[in-house]
Amino acid sequence: MYSQSIVEWSPDYKIKLADFQSPQTEINNKLTSYSIFSGANMDFSFRMTTGQFMFTKNFNEKVSTTFNKDAAVITAPDTLTAQKLVDFGQYSFDLTELYARKFRKEMHEQKGAFSDVSFFQPIYQKLQQEMNAEAARVLKSTDLGRKTQLLKEEHQRVHSQIAVLSDFCKACKPLKKKKKKS
Repeated sequence: MYSQSIVEWSPDYKIKLADFQSPQTEINNKLTSYSIFSGANMDFSFRMTTGQFMFTKNFNEKVSTTFNKDAAVITAPDTLTAQKLVDFGQYSFDLTELYARKFRKEMHEQKGAFSDVSFFQPIYQKLQQEMNAEAARVLKSTDLGRKTQLLKEEHQRVHSQIAVLSDFCKACKPLKKKKKKS
């Protein structure tokens, strides 16, 4: 169970300015710059015996995408800029879920009966790098979400990719591959 400051990703949850609860959050017309730390995070953890691990192929429920309200920060000179940053924060939260689904899919496809417990580490590291590069690209191209139309287009692209990976939501059970009959 998470504390009230941790929100698990859901397609229905929309981040609000009030969710940026870090003491560093500030909207003040004396500020000359703006910034955001989204508070979105992808976590992976599991506890199981060696036998359980050998026969486990679906790790979907072991990967979580969360938003930490207490860590989320926005600084902006006005509420209009702050709202654009909130929109970028939602994009970031959804992008993190997209990469969580990619991680679940890769683990599902690469896990074999004799895989080592650390088989997921290179997958996680590769996807974390890809996600960071994608977030940095969109951050720069949209000016932290201030180019609202471009952010909407990028966000729609993320939503479309999430839909394609619908079998890899946290609660989903991916379809098993059917064995070919000889």
